Amino acid sequence: MLLAIDVGNTNIVLGVFDKKAIVRSWRLLTLRERTADEVGLMIVGLLGHEGIALASIDAVVMASVVPPLTPIMRGMTKRYFGRDPLVVEPMTNAGMPILYERPAEVGADRIANSVAAFEQYGRQRGLPLIIADLGTATTFDVVTAKGEYLGGVICPGPQISADALFQRAARLPRVDVRKPPTVVGRTTIGAIESGLFYGYLSMVEGLMRRITDELGGRVTSIATGGLAPLIVPETSMFDAVDLDITLHGLRIIWERNC
Repeated sequence: MLLAIDVGNTNIVLGVFDKKAIVRSWRLLTLRERTADEVGLMIVGLLGHEGIALASIDAVVMASVVPPLTPIMRGMTKRYFGRDPLVVEPMTNAGMPILYERPAEVGADRIANSVAAFEQYGRQRGLPLIIADLGTATTFDVVTAKGEYLGGVICPGPQISADALFQRAARLPRVDVRKPPTVVGRTTIGAIESGLFYGYLSMVEGLMRRITDELGGRVTSIATGGLAPLIVPETSMFDAVDLDITLHGLRIIWERNC
């Protein structure tokens, strides 16, 4: 079995694969202060709860966009699984041409998303792809019909906007992101909820339209990320929702290298 680990700014996402199928996945809170032992014991506990023996994990692949945690996670896999992980390096082992002007700046998670999207949705359709990762930081990544990483867009997610409102406006309360009953808020909280939700939805739709136009008008679009279940039902901009696309991308990159 393969253990795939995606170390993000908000969550550490884990997935266990039996060949191409995900057996189980988990989401942990990213805390930079955690030690290798703390993370290792948590993962061991999660595996044990599902009846997955440590000895059955015969490979580990990892992507990290949190540099302080990368050596900690390396040490954890070495100590608890007895092996070094394959760490995704977009320019050397991902197997996808990068057309970014500065390829080293592309996050490993964005390349993993793009690799999986092309293999699972793009190769047969022959169209450019847009992968929208709707999360803490919202990213739109573009893959050409030939399977090249072209570039993308990076925006703050709605929770960042909510936190900024709370911090910068003394009389405004902290509000969670959710769909309000009406666009026109009748209370301050309702007005903020509307701005966060419908403002974010409009941003997503507007960028999707502009990117699609720039690519010639025909694309395959995939949504992922923690906010995808909240946003996608409100729009017709997406062809598919794939919450495990990053883990599948890690699996595909591991297969290419091992």
